Amino acid sequence: MATKRLEVRLDDETQEVLSDLATERQASISEIVRFALRRLHEEDQRERRHRAVEAICAMEIEDVPEPEELSRQLAEAHDPGIP
Repeated sequence: MATKRLEVRLDDETQEVLSDLATERQASISEIVRFALRRLHEEDQRERRHRAVEAICAMEIEDVPEPEELSRQLAEAHDPGIP
């Protein structure tokens, strides 16, 4: 159940679009707005992940060493120097 209230001022065209969508989907305007916000958020997250994948793919990464060698390198890199 929604617990917060938000006032949004709309132009006539946007109000008509929302009303039409609510009628078509047999939902309230509030439900349509919540649904649209969730979809927009999901789309934004998907685009962010896509850009991250592209950035990773564009990286020039050398061959990964064998697990034992990688463990040794990581241990050396993060060794706090405590005896």
